[in-house]
Parts: sequence; structure tokens; C-alpha cells
Amino acid sequence: MPKNVRPVVVVAGTGSNVGKTTLMCRLLQHLDAWDAIKVTRGHYRSCGRDPDTCCVSNLLGDAPKLISERSLTDVPNKDTGRYWQAGAANVHWLVATSIQIEAGIHRALELASGRGVLIEGTSILRYIKPELTILVSLTNGNDEARLKPTARRALIDGRIDAIYTSDDSQRFSVQPEGPAIESIPVYGPSTFPDLLNLVRTLK
Repeated sequence: MPKNVRPVVVVAGTGSNVGKTTLMCRLLQHLDAWDAIKVTRGHYRSCGRDPDTCCVSNLLGDAPKLISERSLTDVPNKDTGRYWQAGAANVHWLVATSIQIEAGIHRALELASGRGVLIEGTSILRYIKPELTILVSLTNGNDEARLKPTARRALIDGRIDAIYTSDDSQRFSVQPEGPAIESIPVYGPSTFPDLLNLVRTLK
């Protein structure tokens, strides 16, 4: 990992629409001068959809695409726009295919200049070792059913340091093969201050 990068925190998720961006923004509201990176893993002619209708297919090319201009990232109702509204110092949007993710995330980290870096993404955990990784999970359903392969691999490999649930039941039921997860601390909305303090202690 580039030496010029400050503490790196990854906000991963058990699946889509579990609250990763919401947690990212809540952290950014309380962290002074932190950068935010959004990772979008795109598909080109391999996702089963018409490339013309895929939301990022037009951005994919032979190399990962990194968008850092505020005029292109500070867009209402987009995740990157929400980062700006929450108080991010800088926002970078990485759009890459699966084979481009490694090069792309290292380039994004090289460009980061804030006191710390928050990254929303799960697939990047194969390529970087952040100071802290938080796995966001819904708790109103079957965690096992929505656990995507990249999140399962991160759990099996012992790369998850904390779990954040969408409510205060603080229940996480998935038990993948590999290290037991009982020892991973679980946070919820009422214990968010404790999670925030954990992030603030990183150096």
C-alpha cells in the first residue's frame, strides 16, 4: 500500500442495498478531512445485459477509470454526491472490471490526500490490507442467503474486523468455514459512537 496514504477503512457489505453508503456518510459526517472512494465493479458484454443499458458499461475500457473531478462526482442522489454532502475532503470514483480492480484501487489510494480514507467496496479486500474493515449487514432477513461470494471470502480469510448491522438487534448469523466470527465485534445504530471512536484511534 502506498506510504503516503493515511489510515484506510473499508466499508464492505454482505450484499447490495444493505446500507454501506449510509454508514460511509455517517462516518464522513464525523471525520474531519477524510477522502472517500467509491468502487464500482462493472461488466462489459458479460453481465447478461445489453452494454448500452448497463449503468457503467460506457465507462469501461482497457484500463480502470478513476473519476476525481468534483464536477463529475458531486451529483445529487448518487453515492459520490452523498459523500460530498456528508463532508468528504475529496471523492474518487473507481470504475473497473474484475481484472482491473487491483490496479485501480492502488491508483486511487495514491491520489488520496486526506487525513484518512474511507472506501466503499468489497472486492478490493483481495488486494489491500486496510487498517479496519467493517462489514455491513441487514438483520431483517436471512444473512446466509444474501452473503455474496466476496464477503464470504473476506470472512473466511479473517479480513473482517467489525460488523455493523442495520438495527440494534446486532445479530449476525452466518457461520462460514474458517475462523469463527463470534469474536468479531458487532455494532448497530445505538453503538455507532463506539465504532466511530474505533476509527478515530487508527494511525
